[in-house]
Parts: sequence; C-alpha cells; structure tokens
Amino acid sequence: QVQLVESGGGLVQAGDSLRLSCAASDRTFGVYAMGWFRQAPGREREFVATISWSGVGTHYADSVKGRFTISRDNAKNTLYLQMNSLKPEDTAVYYCAAAPGTYYYTALAQYPYWGQGTQVTVSS
Repeated sequence: QVQLVESGGGLVQAGDSLRLSCAASDRTFGVYAMGWFRQAPGREREFVATISWSGVGTHYADSVKGRFTISRDNAKNTLYLQMNSLKPEDTAVYYCAAAPGTYYYTALAQYPYWGQGTQVTVSS
C-alpha cells in the first residue's frame, strides 16, 4: 500500500505561485496514475489535475487550466503541482492521490490511496 505525504502549502497573495510536492513511499510509484484534488471549507473535494504513470498524459480542471501544471519524477517517487497566478478561490486543502494503472483518472472514486493534505491559502 503506497503512502503519500504532501508538502509545500502555505499562505500567499493573489497572483503568487506555489509548488506542491507529494512524496510516495512505494518504489513502484511509476506504475500509479496520480492526481491532485482540493477541498475548500463547506465544499466537496474536487478534481484539480491528473497525470499518467509515464507523465505523458495529463488532464486539468477547467478552473486551473493554463495556471497549474502537474508533473512527476518517477526516479524520486515524487509528484508535483506548480500553481501560478493563484486566486483567492484556489484556497483549499490540497490532496494527492494514487491509483494503480497506466492511464489517468479524474474521479475521486478511482483513487484508493490518499495523502493527508496540505493547506493553501490565497489572500486577496
């Protein structure tokens, strides 16, 4: 069972950038599709971005397309989310998730493994 630990969250101003990282414990990290999700207070957890095992395939929520970039380094067992031009509405707890498989997935139910989350707060 893969264990995931997110880091890199914090308090920033609108327009700033942050890079989130997700370290995986499993040396077979490369066979997992990975995703980033977020949950704002009082709202359901929502899809942000996903990446295939190879890193070739990616998909983004419309709300972050063009501002966020998902990437992975399989040699380091690490997933990243580069977030640029942050907005107050990006404020949420950000979670990384892993799903066995070579493609990428956008639905929460497809991910059996989750990290504990990292808080991102964007002030206006």
